[in-house]
Formats: sequence, C-alpha cells, structure tokens
Amino acid sequence: MSPKELSDIRRKLRVIEHGKESGNVSKTCRYFGISRETYYIWKRNYENDGEQALVNSKPCPQNPKLRVPANIEEKILHLRTNYHLGQVRISWYLKRYHDINVSPVGVYGVLKRNGLNKLPQNQRKRSMEQFKRYEKQVPGHRIQVDVKFLSFTDKSSGKEIKRFQYTAIDDATRARALKIYPKHNQHCAIQFIDYIRGKFPFRIHTIQTDNGHEFQAQFIGIVKISVYVMCTLERQAPI
Repeated sequence: MSPKELSDIRRKLRVIEHGKESGNVSKTCRYFGISRETYYIWKRNYENDGEQALVNSKPCPQNPKLRVPANIEEKILHLRTNYHLGQVRISWYLKRYHDINVSPVGVYGVLKRNGLNKLPQNQRKRSMEQFKRYEKQVPGHRIQVDVKFLSFTDKSSGKEIKRFQYTAIDDATRARALKIYPKHNQHCAIQFIDYIRGKFPFRIHTIQTDNGHEFQAQFIGIVKISVYVMCTLERQAPI
C-alpha cells in the first residue's frame, strides 16, 4: 500500500475505535468533524471487508485511453531522471526535437504517476539572471526625451481634445520633468528643452530622442547652441 492509503486506514480506524470506547457516536463525530452517516459507513465497510475497505476510493475510474503512450512516457521519464527538466521544458523538448505534442499538464501527470513530480532535494536550482537597469553614472550625461499623446473629451461640447505630453528623464538620477503642449511640432520641442534646462539642477550634456518629426533640423540646430544633441535612428523604449 502507498503511504496515503495507510494514512487513510489509520485515521478511520482511530475514529471507529474512539466511537467504540466512548460509546457515544455523536460525541465522536463532533470531535473528528465528520457526520454520523460517514461514521456508520466506515464502520460497516470495516466490519464487512476489513481494512482494505477503509482506503479512500478514487473520484473516477482511470481511463487508459487518455494516458500518454508508453513510448512517450519513457522519453519523459528519461528526461526527468537524467536531466532533471521541469514539466514545461520537457513539453518543449518533445515538441522541438521529436515533434511530439504533450502539454505540460500531461507531462506532470506522467511524473506524478511515477513518483517523479518532485526533484531530489540535493538538486541545485537554476539561478535566474538578475535584471540590471541601464543607467548612466553622471547626472545630465544623457537625458531621454519622448512625447506621449493624450486625448480628452470636452464635457460641454463633446468634442475630442488632443494634447501632447513632453517628458524628459535623466538616466543617472531618474529625475523627471514633463510639460503638456497643445501642438506637436519642433517649436514646442525647443520650448520644452528650455523648460527642462531650468528644472534640472545639473548641466545637460546629451539629449536622446526617437528621431520623430518634432526633433528634426530646426530643433537640432537651435538646441545645439546650448547642449549636445544625439538623435537616435531607432525608436527608444517608452519612458
């Protein structure tokens, strides 16, 4: 018998013996948290069929047709015992190298049935690489500037109103400055640079943009007078 079956037998025998010794079935049922009907079912089964009748029956009969085929089950057990792969990686491995479709749940069922659902305690866990945020060391060395589109609805007229939020973030200190403008052009971008120069308490060395139409020749020509501007060709991550 499995440890689970032995545990079921010991528990139910303890309940039955307690009822016989106390002579009060109601008290026994209250003590163990079961109903009188359950107690008499256990007692009747034990008297008719012995200890084997005290093992909890499975909720539904097993269906061999739904099981993973034996040859595939052998591959799953081989990957588990030799490489200590998890259920998701085993499922991926079978699909990638053997063109076998077995869901992670199906893999877990095979491992559970064969007592391999838990890895050995001495098995070393794979350490995950810690995420390291990209950042500069000197404040003002690089300022990322981007524009976010905002949309509002005028309650009185019901018309849609568009505004443009210019945002600047320093890569070293993560200090942020933002301002909302009614238009999305180079003139507003230049005004925003003058605005952040007065807000940030350090000298700006580089401004990084996404090369949008608001950061073109006029913007670069005017802003280069006071700061060095680097316009990237790739779209930067949202800030």
